[in-house]
Amino acid sequence: MSVSRIGLVVHGGRPEAAEAAHVVRSWCAAHSVPCRDIDVWNEGGRHSARQEMAEAGDPDLIVTLGGDGTFLRGARLASAVDALVLGVDLGRVGFLTEVPAAGVRSALDAVGEGRLEVEQRMLLNMRASRRLVVPSDMEALMRYGRGPLLPPPRVRPECEAGGEWGIALDVSALNDVVLEKLVRDRQVSVGVYLAGRLLASYSADALLVATPTGSTAYSFAAGGPVVSPRADAVIFTPVAPHMTFNRSVVAAPDEPVGLRILERSGQAAVSIDGQVRGVLYPGDWIGVYAAPRRLRAVRLGPMDFYGRLRERMNLTDAPAAIADGTPAPLWPVTTPPPGDLAHLAMPERPSLGRLE
Repeated sequence: MSVSRIGLVVHGGRPEAAEAAHVVRSWCAAHSVPCRDIDVWNEGGRHSARQEMAEAGDPDLIVTLGGDGTFLRGARLASAVDALVLGVDLGRVGFLTEVPAAGVRSALDAVGEGRLEVEQRMLLNMRASRRLVVPSDMEALMRYGRGPLLPPPRVRPECEAGGEWGIALDVSALNDVVLEKLVRDRQVSVGVYLAGRLLASYSADALLVATPTGSTAYSFAAGGPVVSPRADAVIFTPVAPHMTFNRSVVAAPDEPVGLRILERSGQAAVSIDGQVRGVLYPGDWIGVYAAPRRLRAVRLGPMDFYGRLRERMNLTDAPAAIADGTPAPLWPVTTPPPGDLAHLAMPERPSLGRLE
């Protein structure tokens, strides 16, 4: 597959991102590939992902230059039209990005020549008891540290009427959907349903539903489990709940998580991948479930998720374990394991979708 058009999502606050963007534009000019910047931070107004992609000429590859937050913005665009996304790492954590800034040109060469694999990541969809609305004063409330708001997700036209439950919103989440309190002194009270059955009613700062990809983001900070991005699961995690049971629950992808705001609860903001998209009130509810489509992320080599976890989270070995003998060996994911651990080698699995 040859790349016919590239869309760029650049973190404008990083000089190194501007330098990397220049490399991408130069590569595109040399290979006669149209390239268009997509300014998802535009203060003049935010558009839906489909609108932004159409204005950029419908690129078939989105290249993000920044950290994981920039990648999430690019993923929002790519997932809307089933485009590929390639993340260039200029951030501090970098769980989602694929290549360092120094490798941009060689990465584009590989993509242009079809020397890549496509890793498919699970996404979340959402239904709601009514359309999401962002109040007129919400921008001022959320401006500090967040940037301009995205518009409320549109209703999927094929689901506006009929016997299906709730309203299907035209939105996808790669990391998580979060229901969080709006004011510091008033928690949200929410009934949580899994696969249609009441799990419990929570009073908490927030409640979130994450994908395996999002398990190392907000869910992890709230005490949730680390889940392999190759897994299919829906992860429910409460944030600072006022109750004894404060554990995450890992559900199957076909088990929707329902969140109903209780009668005397405070208002709650709905965030999708870190962007506030609306406000809900007592009596409102949302349902979060695995999306039928997946994000298609470019991979140029083996994904060393657990090595990246050890590095990014600064995991250190227990002093007692070190005192018991020689430290456990480390080896690169691209090389065979030591002979006495050869039985732990990953079995061969079907291709992730190598492009011809």
